[in-house]
Amino acid sequence: MTQIEFARKGTISPQMSTVAEREGMEPELIRRGIDEGRIVIPTNPSHKGLDPCGIGEGLRTKVNANIGTSSDYGDVDSELEKLKVAVDAGADTVMDLSTGGDIALIRRGILSKSPLPLGTVPIYQAGIEAIARRGAIVDMTTEDIFATIEEQAKDGVDFMTVHCGVTLAAIERLKKGERVTDVVSRGGAFLIGWMLHNERENPLYEYYDRLLEIAKRFDITLSLGDGLRPGSLADATDRAQVEELLTLGELVERAREAGVQVMVEGPGHLPLNQIVANVELEKSICKGAPFYVLGPLVTDVAAGYDHITGAIGGAIAAAAGADFLCYVTPSEHLSIPDSDDVREGVIASRIAAHSADIAKGVKGAWDWDLQMSRARRNLDWEKQTRLSLNPEMARSVHSKHEASGAACSMCGDFCAMMLIEKYLGKTATKC
Repeated sequence: MTQIEFARKGTISPQMSTVAEREGMEPELIRRGIDEGRIVIPTNPSHKGLDPCGIGEGLRTKVNANIGTSSDYGDVDSELEKLKVAVDAGADTVMDLSTGGDIALIRRGILSKSPLPLGTVPIYQAGIEAIARRGAIVDMTTEDIFATIEEQAKDGVDFMTVHCGVTLAAIERLKKGERVTDVVSRGGAFLIGWMLHNERENPLYEYYDRLLEIAKRFDITLSLGDGLRPGSLADATDRAQVEELLTLGELVERAREAGVQVMVEGPGHLPLNQIVANVELEKSICKGAPFYVLGPLVTDVAAGYDHITGAIGGAIAAAAGADFLCYVTPSEHLSIPDSDDVREGVIASRIAAHSADIAKGVKGAWDWDLQMSRARRNLDWEKQTRLSLNPEMARSVHSKHEASGAACSMCGDFCAMMLIEKYLGKTATKC
């Protein structure tokens, strides 16, 4: 049975129990969230060795790491190295976005090693294989698309980004030429090019029921992609973006009726003052479906530092109710990320996610920070290191300059906490 079928029968599945234990929640709350469509557990039974996680309302904000090859770089070994780094850095899920090399081989290699739920964008493989077979993405067939989706489902993919909301009606909004960056989604671009060339509706929208049948059969969580997301601040919350979101709201309801787990992907570039409104809009239109956001990126001029740009936006989005952050790396807009970029991206997004969890009152989030504060008060450097999001970095920075006493080398003999201890007549005690 699928997770939704378990939930609707009032049964707590093993995956629900695992998620409940990790979140410190009652299993019944997880079951009810899945039944209502406010929580998803991406878990394909064919993915062996999977360590499931829950995404959605009331749960810890999750972080995804994108890996994958491009037409210029990457192979199985490079992506397995990125996978290891993502796991070690604390990512909750990974997505294989490969568009170069043997895509199926790379995906299967990642699946065989990944304890994390794995997501894909099937239109990438379908489009790339259409080039090899027929010479162009626009010559891809509907059967090519659904054959790829079924192949990936059989392999064990846990969730799939599908750009079902890119419709002919939405494309009409683009033709007005009001956007600065038009379309920045690769999946959206593949489909829009196909639709314009063939003068046909998006197959993922036209044959949505067929997609739902495959998703239910393999218990795939559908992630309804934002093919018309804004790629610049100038395009944020425009009519094309909102047109797509309205369609996604309808598709969420159809997925729930069909017994398919579903979440919704959100906009990429947004100014700070539009983030909360965008989250609230998605939650309203999509009836509380888990919201998966890229960033959002809050400025367009931070090339090389977009992991910071994305973390700023991600913290605000998650505090407002977003459930799932897709990391952004320093190489966003510049290059395919390497392992160091993956690590930086995961840590930056984890900072954003945890900061939001404190604001949302997620169980355990405040206590983690309280433990760290007490360790700082006691100048307990080893405990501070253990409690850090990135212990290796904390240890490296602390040891960079040798300290003469108990305090760090920043303040030395003039550490504020040591001085106040002395002035108040206290002795260092463990809190």
